[in-house]
Amino acid sequence: MLIGKKIRIKTTPELEILFRKCAGVARFSYNLMISLNNSSQKFIKESDVRKYVTGLKKQENYSWLKEVSANIPKQAIKNCGKAYSDYFKKLRGKPKFKKKFKNDRFYVNYESLKKTNLGFKAEKLGEIRTSEPLPEAKQYYNPYIVYDNKYWYLTFSIETECIKEQLNDFTLGIDLGIKHFAVTSQNEIIPNINKTLTMKKLYKKIKRYQRKLTKCLKNSFNRIKVLKQLHRLFRRQKNIRNNHIHQATSHLVKTKPSKIVVEYLRVSNILKNKRLSKAISESGFYEFRRQLEYKCKLRNIKFMLADTFFPSSKKCSNCGNIKKDLTLKDRIYKCDCCGLEIDRDYNASLNLSKL
Repeated sequence: MLIGKKIRIKTTPELEILFRKCAGVARFSYNLMISLNNSSQKFIKESDVRKYVTGLKKQENYSWLKEVSANIPKQAIKNCGKAYSDYFKKLRGKPKFKKKFKNDRFYVNYESLKKTNLGFKAEKLGEIRTSEPLPEAKQYYNPYIVYDNKYWYLTFSIETECIKEQLNDFTLGIDLGIKHFAVTSQNEIIPNINKTLTMKKLYKKIKRYQRKLTKCLKNSFNRIKVLKQLHRLFRRQKNIRNNHIHQATSHLVKTKPSKIVVEYLRVSNILKNKRLSKAISESGFYEFRRQLEYKCKLRNIKFMLADTFFPSSKKCSNCGNIKKDLTLKDRIYKCDCCGLEIDRDYNASLNLSKL
């Protein structure tokens, strides 16, 4: 199976300028396809946009397009074409214009990407040093160079063999929530990282800088300075959350259950609740499910998603009675039939483990 890797690049001022140029060409090509389609009554295909970009390279005003690899605008147009196909299939919203200094990234041709002693070699980029050596692989799939508002990274996927190990004969049910991030059927609680003191201090700092930003003049030096600081804070917030989810999923998989059951949450529907929407959007339920799914596949653990309408919280884990009048305020589940008193989330995880 394919596993993603992310390795930090050791940049120099000259190399950073080159990376900015490459990211700018990728953004220009992506935005060009959107602008051409917005001004046209018929949909303009990827092949036509690529021909248009090739024609632009011959003009003096657009000679800067030749400074980077031809695969960069080609792949950016392909990505835009895929975004439009997803939009036509009603899987996602309409493609939007990409902004400068926001999610800067560009494609690296996988055929020209070669591992070296100090890092890697790439087309029209030369030899680049990395903080750690690239793993040995026959081929590096879908390589990109990405900027995260502080460092540049090389991201790619490689073929990895599944881990063969003896699994324990039990099913692990996992109930996701807001009070606790997750509660397992082994009565193990994974805390919500957003409720920690570190994250609360970070929220306050972000609010303070956001207030500063509203008072800055547009296109002023101070505004750019505050924006950079805000991007760094958002980066730290994202990294803390991702690290917490990675640690939680790795810990759950290392208990070696034969099967893991997680409830299938339609987050877009839950977000309609105005009081809980912020807490739910910050939790990262989908990212937790995604990581757990690929880690189970890597270790040959069966992964199952419970049906959206399965009454995991309302059903009694002892007798199977369904309590229809259960509300969000009720944190302790009290069964009317057998008299069982149990934590609501733990009861839900036990019901999931029986599937």
